[in-house]
Formats: sequence, C-alpha cells, structure tokens
Amino acid sequence: MLLEPTELLPALRKAFVAYSADRNERARRVRSRLPGPGTATVLFPGVTPGIPAYSVKVHAKFPDQNPAIRGVLCLHAGDTGDLLAIMDSTYLTAVRTGLAGALAADVLARPDANTAAVVGAGVQGRYQLRFLATLRRLTHAFVYDVVPDRALAFARDMAAELGIVVEPTTSVAAAVREAGIVLTATWAREPFIVAGMLSPGAHITTLGPDEPDKAEVAADIIRNALFICDDRDLAVEMGALAGVGLGLNAIAAELGEVIGGAHPGRSAQEQVTVYGGVGLAFQDVVAAWSVYESARQRGVGREIDFIQGTA
Repeated sequence: MLLEPTELLPALRKAFVAYSADRNERARRVRSRLPGPGTATVLFPGVTPGIPAYSVKVHAKFPDQNPAIRGVLCLHAGDTGDLLAIMDSTYLTAVRTGLAGALAADVLARPDANTAAVVGAGVQGRYQLRFLATLRRLTHAFVYDVVPDRALAFARDMAAELGIVVEPTTSVAAAVREAGIVLTATWAREPFIVAGMLSPGAHITTLGPDEPDKAEVAADIIRNALFICDDRDLAVEMGALAGVGLGLNAIAAELGEVIGGAHPGRSAQEQVTVYGGVGLAFQDVVAAWSVYESARQRGVGREIDFIQGTA
C-alpha cells in the first residue's frame, strides 16, 4: 500500500492554509464536454510549499460507469520539469477528495456532533464516512441513495467496517433529520437539501457540485449559513454557489483561512455551516508526492524512458 490516507492529513492541512494565504497561485480547472456523456477536466498546477514537484491531472467523468472518474496524474520535478511519475488518477482523486471533505466537516461541525448522514452511497460517500470516522467518534450514521439496494449495501458494509449503526433511509429528509454532520456527493443538478430538513447547528459538506449546473444544497440554506469553500472564484464559477445562482458575497471564508486561524469558523452551537469544495490541484500533488516517495523507498514501480523508448 503506497498511500496511507490518514498520514496525508498534516500535509493537507498545511497545504490548505498555504493556498489561501497566497493569492498568486490560484487553481486552474479547464473543462470540456466530450462526444457522448462524458466531460474532461485538467487540473493544474498542483503545487504547495515543501513539495519540490508539481502535478498536472487529466481525467474524465462518465456518470454511468464504475468507476465514474478515470484518468492520469503526471508528477513533475519543480526545478527542471522532468516527468517523475505517471499515476492512475481514480484512486488518488477519491482519497484526497474524501479526506478533504472529512477534514472540512471536522473543522466546521459542532464539537459534540457524532451522528452523520450520507446522501449518495457511491465511492465518495464511503470514503467521506470512513475518513470522518478517523477524525470523530461517530455513534450512528444514516444513508440515502436513489437506488435503494445501493443504500442497503452501503449500510451493511460500512457498519461492519466502522463498528457503528448505519441505517438506510427512504428519503433525504429522513437521512439528515437527526444528523449533526451531512455528507453529500452526488450527480444532482437540482438542490435536494432544502429549508426545514436540517437540525439546528448541522454541518453540510457538499462535494457533488464541481462542474457548472450541479447543485445539492438550496440557496436559502447557504444564504443563512456560514458558507466556507476551498476556492472563492471556483465556488462561484462551478461549485456549490454556481448551481444555485449565488455570488461571492455568500462566502465567509476559504477552508485554509479557517484552519490557519484567519477566520474563526463556527461561532455558535446552532449555526448551520456548509463546506462546498470543487477539488484543487494542490490536493493532488500532496497525495501524488506521498505515493512517489513511498514507491522510491520501497523500490516499487517501473522506470520508463520515453525518449529512448525503454522500460
């Protein structure tokens, strides 16, 4: 195992802080539709202080496929541009996204919140709940999915893995009603978390909206909540705010500003908090560098000379 997710947390925390402190190195996400149902996205440059490399990730999304996200991540030397490694992006993206979402939930949720709801029983739902359980002592979780059998399988598998009660529900409202932390990662294009559903002081991590025209949380909830994002501009261009027509004035801070202490984050027990993350390239380089260093130390992988054509 070349990637130990929980070992990435310290580096990921530092990277969030560094990203928000440096307004010159903003993330770039270039997106294009493909013939058929897919979309292609390029994320670059993946850079963060302390890592002498940068990443460029090219991947595509096909919602009806499993896995839905497929692509490659290229890791380059920061001083020369030499290609250090090529990695499959599917697992790396799932891990770093789930870890970032769980980190945001832990930072913003009430200190005593120990009940979670997962909306979307896919790969990302599993990773988010799994990683949240390493940060919080969860006692109970609820799960909802538009495919009931998928929610049942999720509940069975995650209960066995985490040793807590995981209960499938028949509606989003039933899943989130008693949850202190709500985790969503779906393909939805219309908000499904609306006013009146949440308990006082609930936190929502919404990761589904990472492209234009996607939305999970209604505008009025975001307006009345403390809204935190990973990148201000991208939240408005293609994130949780874009899908419901909100602008920069809805944003309280970036997650890096909260972790770094520039913004206090939650200010009251009954305050609703929302984290909307689109996913940024610096998260890729943190994960990729960890894999690269581990592979070098263990002598794992295959060296390829693209110029000479030898392997």
